[in-house]
Amino acid sequence: MPTLGVNIDHVATIRQARQTVEPDPVAAAVLAELAGADGITVHLREDRRHIQERDVRILRQTVRTHLNLEMAPTDEMLAIALEIQPDYITLVPERREEVTTEGGLDVAGNLPQMREVVAELQGGGIPVSMFIDAEKAQIQACAQIKAQFIELHTGSYAGAEDEATRHKELTVLADGCKIAITTGLRVNAGHGLTYGNIYPVACLKGMEELNIGHTIVSRAVLVGMERAVREMKLAINGKF
Repeated sequence: MPTLGVNIDHVATIRQARQTVEPDPVAAAVLAELAGADGITVHLREDRRHIQERDVRILRQTVRTHLNLEMAPTDEMLAIALEIQPDYITLVPERREEVTTEGGLDVAGNLPQMREVVAELQGGGIPVSMFIDAEKAQIQACAQIKAQFIELHTGSYAGAEDEATRHKELTVLADGCKIAITTGLRVNAGHGLTYGNIYPVACLKGMEELNIGHTIVSRAVLVGMERAVREMKLAINGKF
């Protein structure tokens, strides 16, 4: 079954709501790893609405699994990534007015820029994942620019309002996995996944890692980070 990457952005969201020092996302990462998280994910946004550069720098020194840095493909973020050297980068679209990431990158429509960014990051020793919708053109474009991973956007699946729509969106994700694997890409997924809907995605052939944040942090507020992570590991294996 896929491994679990725990996104701790919303621990920082709580901290930034009062512009204080707690709760510390670095401490949350330690607890998540102790509970069995296979990786830690953070999104350093251009507006710094939650995770700060300080967090990423300390996490680089303290994470014992792997650190996945989500970022927009901008010159500022590129410079930060090359300096800090996370274990891998996930390139994501970003709009300042959005509440959370809305949809995947348009890699196919921006091949020259994306090729250049991926080449610079991977040339600097950092593997790159592209956060995209499960569309054939986007997947093939990721292979064309020689990214190592894709992360399939699961928002449409997670937001489905009935079982028929959910099944349809799961089929789209399954087809995306198949296409990616045939092109030599490795496959992760994330966005909107919860304890209740994660198992079918975890069962998709070729799925390597699921990056999950909001639902784990929400549960952790009530039951603690370690229990929330342990229960998500059970959910991935269909045992929760």
